[in-house]
Amino acid sequence: MRLFKIIFWVLWRVWFYVVMGVPIIIMFPLLFLSILKETWYPYFFKLARIWAKVILFGMGFYYKIEKQQDIESGKSYMFIANHTSMTDIMLMLVTVKNPFVFVGKKELVKIPLFGFFYKRTCILVDRNNPKSRTEVFARAQKRINQGLSICIFPEGKVPDDESVVLDEFKDGAFRLAIEHHLPIVPLVFPDNKKRYSYTFFSGSPGKMRVKILPFIETANKTLDDRKTIKGEARNLIYDELIAFLKL
Repeated sequence: MRLFKIIFWVLWRVWFYVVMGVPIIIMFPLLFLSILKETWYPYFFKLARIWAKVILFGMGFYYKIEKQQDIESGKSYMFIANHTSMTDIMLMLVTVKNPFVFVGKKELVKIPLFGFFYKRTCILVDRNNPKSRTEVFARAQKRINQGLSICIFPEGKVPDDESVVLDEFKDGAFRLAIEHHLPIVPLVFPDNKKRYSYTFFSGSPGKMRVKILPFIETANKTLDDRKTIKGEARNLIYDELIAFLKL
């Protein structure tokens, strides 16, 4: 039985990159045209949402979204969530209809095909380069001024310890939200680690739940409130994750 599981996991992991790459090849002309101008980003975002749905359904995942507060169309937000899987990107795309830009680590640029568009549409950060972190704020400000939202996984990375439910949050998302008066939208992805974690021999098709928690307003906040807001956001997500684990 163990041997069959190992064979399944190997084939399934290979299949993930197939279903990730084939839609990009098919949609390449449209994707390429949509990144020629920054103002055309909303068209790219629509294509990215189709791409994400193909991957999730192609991997045998189906999602269920629960909302405690509705996201208003045409409004800019700061979207944050726990981070345990590559599928977090796809699940965020299918959950949120408002065009947003990911702030993510530059290492993903190395992924063939995906990396080509990732480099040209996302805000890349090198965690080991202070200058890079400064440039992130400038690029994010430009995107917010264009009416887009921002998405950051505030843990900064997937926790090294598999037993960690939620790692400590970095300041970046909360500083940006406060400076630009963006409501913070906490989302919880309780199943992604179980469904498709970074551990190679693990995972299975099945349900991926999403819960959109009450928003955290920043309109009357200053940078002095950053730590308080960060703690509030982390506690909201952490408490929900613990509640899901008990189900």
